[in-house]
Formats: sequence, C-alpha cells, structure tokens
Amino acid sequence: MTVAAAVPVAAAAYLPVSASADTFHTVNGPAQSQAQKGGNSGSSLSCTSFKVSAPDGAVVESVSTAQVAAGPYLVPGPAPLGGYTVPDVPAHCEVTVGLTHPGGGDHAKVQVWLPDAGWNGRFLAVGGAAYQAGDLGAVATQVKAGYAVATTDAGVSNGLDVSWALKADGSLNQTLLENFSSRSVHEMSVVAKQVIATGYRHAASYSYFNGCSTGGRQGYMEAQQYPTDFDGINADAPGINWDQFEVATLWPQVVMNEAKTYPTACEFDAFNAAAIKSCDKLDGLVDGLISDPGKCDFDPRRLVGTTVVCDGKQVTITAADAAVVRKIWDGPRDTNGKRLWYGLPVGATFNYLAASQPDGNGGTVGSPFFVPSVWVSTFVKQDPAFNTANLTYAQYDRIFQQARAKFDAEIGTRDADLSAFRNAGGKLITWHGDSDQLIPTAGTIDYRQRVEARMGGSKKVDDFYRVFLAPGTAHCGLVGGSTVDDLSALTAWVEQGKAPAVLHATLTTADQKNVQRDLCRYPMVSHYTGGDPAKAGSFRCVSPSQWSKS
Repeated sequence: MTVAAAVPVAAAAYLPVSASADTFHTVNGPAQSQAQKGGNSGSSLSCTSFKVSAPDGAVVESVSTAQVAAGPYLVPGPAPLGGYTVPDVPAHCEVTVGLTHPGGGDHAKVQVWLPDAGWNGRFLAVGGAAYQAGDLGAVATQVKAGYAVATTDAGVSNGLDVSWALKADGSLNQTLLENFSSRSVHEMSVVAKQVIATGYRHAASYSYFNGCSTGGRQGYMEAQQYPTDFDGINADAPGINWDQFEVATLWPQVVMNEAKTYPTACEFDAFNAAAIKSCDKLDGLVDGLISDPGKCDFDPRRLVGTTVVCDGKQVTITAADAAVVRKIWDGPRDTNGKRLWYGLPVGATFNYLAASQPDGNGGTVGSPFFVPSVWVSTFVKQDPAFNTANLTYAQYDRIFQQARAKFDAEIGTRDADLSAFRNAGGKLITWHGDSDQLIPTAGTIDYRQRVEARMGGSKKVDDFYRVFLAPGTAHCGLVGGSTVDDLSALTAWVEQGKAPAVLHATLTTADQKNVQRDLCRYPMVSHYTGGDPAKAGSFRCVSPSQWSKS
C-alpha cells in the first residue's frame, strides 16, 4: 500500500486545492485572515499561490495546499512509525507536491509544512526509518520548533511494507528502489526550497537535514551525491554500508540455527549483565554504562556452568550458549573465517536480532528481525516466501556476496569521498549509540576511518565531519529514552563556526537512571574524574591511550 497523505485530526481544518499535471505547477490555496509574521525571518506567510518547477528528470503531477489550524496531529500509518499523536502543533500551511519520473510509473509525494508564525528562517528536511522514506511525526515536531519542514514518501509504502519492491513479474522495481535509495530526498530539497521561498517571499537562510537509521543513511547519501543540497546534516545511527550491514544483522539467526541452540532472552540478558559488570569500571566509574565497548574483553565462556533464574526457574548456562554469544559478538565471517562485517555490540540487547519462538513441535526456531529478513528475501532473493530463519553458513556466505555485488552501487551509501561536501562548506554530525541493537556501531567508525584515510587524516576531517558515540545507548535512543542535543550543535557550527567538541546528552543507565553526559568526539572517550556521577562535569574526554594509562 502507499503512504497516505497527512491525516487531519479535524477534517474541517483542511481546505485542499489541487492542480493538474505539468512540468511545473501553480496552485492557489485558501486566503489567510491576516498576515502572520515569521519569527527571525521577518517574513509573512502566504498560503495562497505556489509555483513548483520539476527537479531534473521528474515531472510535477500535482500541487495542493491546506491551511491547518493549531492542534494535535495524528501521524498516519501503523505503529511504531505511525499511529501516535503529536500534541500542540501550531497553525501552519501544508503544501503537497506529487512527482513522477517518465516511464517509471511512480508517484512520490513531497510534503512541506510552513509555520504561520514564528518561522526561524531555516529549512529542515527529515528522513525516514526502516523502509519508510519520510517521517510526518518528525515534521509535526519540528514545525513546533519554528522550522519550515519537509519530507518525502519516495513513492513507497510505510516502513513495515515492502510490497513495492517487486513488480508483478517478480523483477525489482528499479524506479522505486532509486527513489528510496537516493533520488527522492534530493528532489524533496529542490521542491521544498521553492515552496519556502514562495510562501515566505524569500529563501531560507540555511538548509538542514536531520535523520536517524534510514534517515541517517539518507543524510550520508546527500553528502556523497548531492553535496550542495544542505548546509548541515545530522545523520545519526546511519544505515550506511546498507547492503552489508542488513545481511550482517541476520548473523545471530544463522549462528543459532547452525548450533541448534536458542538461548532465551533471559539467558542472553545474563551474558550482557556479566559483560557490563566486568567492563563498567574501565572508565573510572561503575554506573551501568560502558564508555568504550571495544575495550571490553569479557569472554562469555566465563558464565558456563553458572545458573540464572528465568521465569522462576534456575537455568544453567551451557558451553553451547556461550559459543553462540561469542559468535554473535564477533560478527559474521565467511566459510574461510574471514570477517564479513561487525557483530552486535557488547551490551546491546539480543532481543531483536537473536529472537526465537516455539516451532509448534516442542522445539525452538529462530525469529528473524523484520528489516534484514525482508531485505534478504524480497530484495536479494526476490522471493518474499524465502525463509531466513534456517540459513546455513554456506548459504549465508553466498547471500552476503550476492547482496554486495547487486546493491552496493545502488544503496550501499559508503563512498568515503566527501570532498565535494567539504568544499561546499557543509557540516556533518553523527552520533551513534554504543549499544545499538540494530545497526552495528563499528560500521560507522569504519566509515569515518575510511574518510580519514582518503581525505588527509583525523584533524582535517574534523573540520567538517564529526562522530560522537553515546555510551550504553540503543538504536536512535529509542530504548530507555536517551536524548542528544545534536541539532542545536549543528546550527551553531554552520551559522557561527562553533565546531562541537562534545554533544550534550541525557543517557539512561542499566538501572534506568537518567544522567547528564557530554558525548565525546571520536576517537576520544569519556572518563570519570570525580564528583556527582549524574552530572556531565564529572567526566572529561580523553584519548583511548590516556584512558588505558589512567
């Protein structure tokens, strides 16, 4: 199915007006009762007439506007990416632009929301998640912060539906794959800038992109392929190295299937708890946060023979359990033992990638996580019925190589040459949780290191691109509620030249306490220096070599 247009909470607040297809469109919308002044922009918003020229290679199918009253906004689509309400969204003008590509049969929508009052003069684009190219919930949230905000659905479905990937004959829909991979975010930026300039009668002062996960990958794609679209890019927990990491995150299922050993969530938790207990103190403080999981050398075999209580019963950890955990942490290797990609970070929950379920016959079978599972079945194998729960090592090796050969150029998003983005004056910030359970943190570090090798070393790269790691933090901070103040850091860097030495964050410890921390700029790590452990000032950022000596 196709992502729906914005679903109004009160239909009476929407007054849509459409236009016919052409290479460009002008649309006349509802008149406003009075001019509303934008904040720092000093501009009044006109929601009455928009002319949109098509991006290169595209055709504008339609343009419509809606003047929307202030109130709550129900985000369309199924949970977890939709079905929730953003409260107190201010009055705004919504402009929806339909795009297609001749011969492609696609119908992508760009939505641009313009706040009636308090516009901060900036354009902010937001990315998607999983197989969803955009995020209307993030649009509604950022309009509240005063941005003119845009997103795109790329002509594909919501994040839990990949039925768009294959045509009726079973072949890949290359048009929609290109939209999702790279083209639609660029076209969204082209369209949104026109809409903003028309609505406020002058262009935005600065243009930004903000995304996590799939949105993080989209941000990197912009820096790599369309380096002049944005002045600043926040690209967090990025799904770069897409064709590699997606297959890599099926590795836990392969390990369990080959070993015929499926530890329970309780048993997996015991290994994580033991690892955290063993390595927590390395940063000078026992607080449930490991500041550098790469330094944690906990061997899961140390738990063999110990007992844990699961569902009120004592369970003994076996050598087979420990071997499974060890291989999952180590990461995927080919049949010759060569590393293919990185494993689950130590401390990250096993619940997503190493899930299992009863097989109905008294046994247990793997339960692969949706995103990598459908990547392999629908995209790589082009067979939605393909079962990823019982892959052998040999099958996995072949699939990994097949995915890399077939999709790296299309969606890999791992080009380490960011010189055009640097030369355009762009700034790129990434933060990534050290306990990311869905995208291996080491893949982001691998990319940063490749950029350094290509572009003159760490100091030169730091001039425009910085990475920050968040101790004990899950994917995009979604588990535990960790927050990172990255967007204000990005705007200060772009607009005032203040390069961030740290990112201010609120992190959640293993015992569910919220603490203030400054995320250190890679490769530095956080070390406790004394004082209140809940305060950021009690820590300082040091190099790994300094840490090892302290």
